[in-house]
Amino acid sequence: MGMVPGVRILGSGSFVPDNVVTNDDLAELGCDSEWIVRRTGILERRHATEDQATSDLCYEAATRCLENASVAIEDIDLILVATITPDHFTPSTACHLQRRLGAFAPAMDVGAACAGFMYALTTAAQFVANGNAKRVLVVGADLMSRLIDPNDKKTFPLFGDGAGAVIVGPDDHGDSVSEGSGPAGILSYQLGSEGCGGEMLCIPAGGTRMALTDRAKEEGLQYLQMDGRNVFKWAVRVFAESAKDVLHAAGVDASELGLVVLHQANQRIIDSAVSDLGVTADKVLVNLDRYGNTSGASIPLALDEAFEDGRINRGDYVLLCGFGSGLAWGTALIRY
Repeated sequence: MGMVPGVRILGSGSFVPDNVVTNDDLAELGCDSEWIVRRTGILERRHATEDQATSDLCYEAATRCLENASVAIEDIDLILVATITPDHFTPSTACHLQRRLGAFAPAMDVGAACAGFMYALTTAAQFVANGNAKRVLVVGADLMSRLIDPNDKKTFPLFGDGAGAVIVGPDDHGDSVSEGSGPAGILSYQLGSEGCGGEMLCIPAGGTRMALTDRAKEEGLQYLQMDGRNVFKWAVRVFAESAKDVLHAAGVDASELGLVVLHQANQRIIDSAVSDLGVTADKVLVNLDRYGNTSGASIPLALDEAFEDGRINRGDYVLLCGFGSGLAWGTALIRY
């Protein structure tokens, strides 16, 4: 648990590939369209083209974010990219992005899968709050279509590709009494992990534990392996517990929330969260139906949509939660 007062999101941006893959498209591969909707709530997702890499999506989201925040690239002090689908093992995708943007900032990747953006966001906030950075570019991006076995009819339809970005800076507005709100900041956050459940979401081959041999490829071990049932149960539990912890620590009741932005993994998980938290459905942003599970891009992609649609206003309490492979999670209550 922790808190980071005096910081705020200065702007956001997002990007998804043009290629829309509908459930009907997947039906041609043998996937059951009705099952996909019933079990996940997903209607379509975006897939990158063969010539698009993660850094390409990062770049598009970042440039939109810089423009929306009216921040020059020369003013960026740090670049963080949350991804598990890097362009290469090395250099980092963040360094690729730094080069393309023409930035002079240090850059690094954060690898915490679906919780990656939350880890990166809280890291950025620490740099700003400690006075070691004024403007931090945080990007969440993944090309999940590259990690999923197209022959896995239960898993392949769940995931899509995308990128979202925010810029974190100090709250220069201070305590704005005239606007009826206190200072911005991360009022409370919780980061956690349960590594004992790591095998429930795992890519077995390709690292130093298991080489990507011909035999491993034949067995499909280069693709994400998922214990969907147990991951579902874990996700519902960890959100319920962490959300209550974070709200309690901040002294904020769920009824005071302006918006809830969860990792867009499954509509049933979101519905369970709404029910357990006791908030109305209109306070929960859902774009899962259009983009599927985009892993590290999920939350910033949804946040940018919320800002664009005017669903977040100055002084609002916004609850964010990312959860997934690791097993890792990050939950935060921010006042915008």
